[in-house]
Amino acid sequence: MSLAWAVVGGAAGLVAGALLRGPVFRLSVQAGAPDRVACPGCDARLGRWPPLRRWPSLRCPECGSALGTPGVLELATAAVLALLAGRFGGQPLTLALGFLGALGVALAAIDISVQRLPDRLTLPAYPVLIGLLAVAALAGHDLGALWRALLGGLVLAAGYLLLGLARPGQLGGGDIKLAGLAGLVLGWLGWRAVLTGGALGFVLAGLAGLVLLAARRVTLRGAISFGPFLLGGALLVILAEGPAAAHIP
Repeated sequence: MSLAWAVVGGAAGLVAGALLRGPVFRLSVQAGAPDRVACPGCDARLGRWPPLRRWPSLRCPECGSALGTPGVLELATAAVLALLAGRFGGQPLTLALGFLGALGVALAAIDISVQRLPDRLTLPAYPVLIGLLAVAALAGHDLGALWRALLGGLVLAAGYLLLGLARPGQLGGGDIKLAGLAGLVLGWLGWRAVLTGGALGFVLAGLAGLVLLAARRVTLRGAISFGPFLLGGALLVILAEGPAAAHIP
């Protein structure tokens, strides 16, 4: 773990989290509902993008109400990027990991809020992430890792699709698309990472479900957001595999 790279990643995460606060606020609505463009405090229209001049908390310019919990998104993004940069800093894969890490925090925040993973974030992320992985492959002279990443994304998405078809209602389309994104990076690291990362999300979700049941926060018929656990499992596997795994053929 490189402390210098972790500091750089944390600083980048604070900025990325602040930039993501607007999209997270706007897209935290039920599927099919229009974007949130009004302040929850005074109902003043904020426009398509909440005003960035109100960093870091992004407050309503009319009444000063915070657009989301101040600082949480920024600190969460900073923590994720600090861990990834500290572990992979200086490696060709770092930019791709940072992109997925920041996007993952935003998607997890939306999923926790409204149990939804918007296509407007997941689908455009595919060409961006594949492009960053292609750059990493060229920089590291490792085209084999790129092909493995593409296959990993396809395999993990297909596996989640089959599980979703086998048990309708357990996995949504957003979870399947997110699995493909996670599979791209896990595939770069190796097939062990794909299998472990794909399974660990279910383990974490199951443990969380038991805790929530014991605390009577959910019922047996209740549903919990799966996206954060999928992302959390992928993050743990990525950190555990480390930079050396990025060069395993």
